[in-house]
Amino acid sequence: MRLAFSTLGLPTLPIDQVVRLAAENGYHGVELRASDEEPVHPGLAADERARVVEQFAAAGIEILTVAAYARVAARGEDGPVLAETEAAVDLAADLGASYVRVFPGGGDLPAAEADALAERRLAAVAPYAADRGVRVLLETHDSHRAGADVARVLGAVGHHSVGTIWDVMHTWLAGEQPSSTYPVLAPYLGYVQVKDIASAEDRTPLALGKGVLPLAETIEVLSRAQWDGWLCWEYEKRWNPQAEDLPGMLGAGREHLVRLLSESA
Repeated sequence: MRLAFSTLGLPTLPIDQVVRLAAENGYHGVELRASDEEPVHPGLAADERARVVEQFAAAGIEILTVAAYARVAARGEDGPVLAETEAAVDLAADLGASYVRVFPGGGDLPAAEADALAERRLAAVAPYAADRGVRVLLETHDSHRAGADVARVLGAVGHHSVGTIWDVMHTWLAGEQPSSTYPVLAPYLGYVQVKDIASAEDRTPLALGKGVLPLAETIEVLSRAQWDGWLCWEYEKRWNPQAEDLPGMLGAGREHLVRLLSESA
């Protein structure tokens, strides 16, 4: 398995510093948060996109994902959701990223209605993503927190350019065990987001291995299945400014994941 981290843990940090941190701490890739407040977002001009590609390539670091914020199960018209997703797909293609992240965002809609919205929109964007060589990944999150919830949608979509990100915190909060989540997500799995928190009530991000999330169990399940994709550390510093700064923890976080991988082998 290869290791990445998300720039959600490094709010507004310039790309050259993100690349340096990845290289110095032994990570293979980076998930780029695509928000207007960040240095990389869909509004970047062509020359700016090319410069980002050059910076990552020079360090041998892969741009794993454009982490967008489209909510495919949210109330409203399809048009704005599809336009937002397609803009993120274009950005990912120009950066050489494999994936675009989207959220469900079904809120308090009945499950069947939220499912139908997500299915229709993901099916609509799938051919566009396929043409651009990008996969759109629906994260286990909010209204579709459990692996079974996301798998229900993706099974109905049935397109190879649409898959999932397994966020281990959200499936744990949904009451799923890794041994139950992996089999239902395996046909669609793009990669796995790892993190750690103190409890279900206190989700302030912690260093990997310092909280309650089943990281060892998750990696054990993946290893037994001979899954060889990406593990991406999503440290939610942007939403928790009081949390410890990520740069000083990156090295130890990588060592923790490597140790878990070694033990699972």
